[in-house]
Amino acid sequence: MEWHRVLGFLAAIVPLTLIPGTNFTLVTQKVIAGSRSDGFLVTFGTACGLLVHAAFAAVGLSALVMSSTQALTVVRILGGLYLVWLGVTTWRSAHPRARARTGRRLPWSHLGGFGLGFWSNLTNPRAATVYLTLVPQFLAPDRPIPPQIAVLTLLHAAVLIIWLLTWASVVASARAITEAPWFRRVVSRVAGAVLVALGVRTVAVR
Repeated sequence: MEWHRVLGFLAAIVPLTLIPGTNFTLVTQKVIAGSRSDGFLVTFGTACGLLVHAAFAAVGLSALVMSSTQALTVVRILGGLYLVWLGVTTWRSAHPRARARTGRRLPWSHLGGFGLGFWSNLTNPRAATVYLTLVPQFLAPDRPIPPQIAVLTLLHAAVLIIWLLTWASVVASARAITEAPWFRRVVSRVAGAVLVALGVRTVAVR
């Protein structure tokens, strides 16, 4: 794959990755509520979600979904509702009694941080859109498509992992502040509000 295509994709994907979003919020909340390793699990779950989107794009499934108004609507609503659910449970986790009940309502909840990162990314239609609208701009039509998508996906995942692991380490280093009960309550509520807002925005977008 030509270097100018790789560098062009890198220039486009880095700013998109650095913009705080769902997984940035989840990493922050999980590190503060648990440990640095919890944030790492969210990070790797998110990266695995990208691999699934890339696989769908490689076999044309993403194009099928995005070309169908009804299918796109279903994906958007499911993704938005999942974010709202995450936001509500994150808000409730600010209360000690609620923490014991949080994370038991979905079949993948036993996966913990990895599951949260994976499913929040997998159910995010914007992640699929990246591989439908952005990635094709850097593909050479005269060469096999799957290997090119694989290269760009690995690059995307590497940028994402480096950014989120760095952020998780920064948050974990401030334990003197982040371990304070009042700080955890504030972050849980702010993170919950952000996730709910992202979910409502996802559902409402046309």
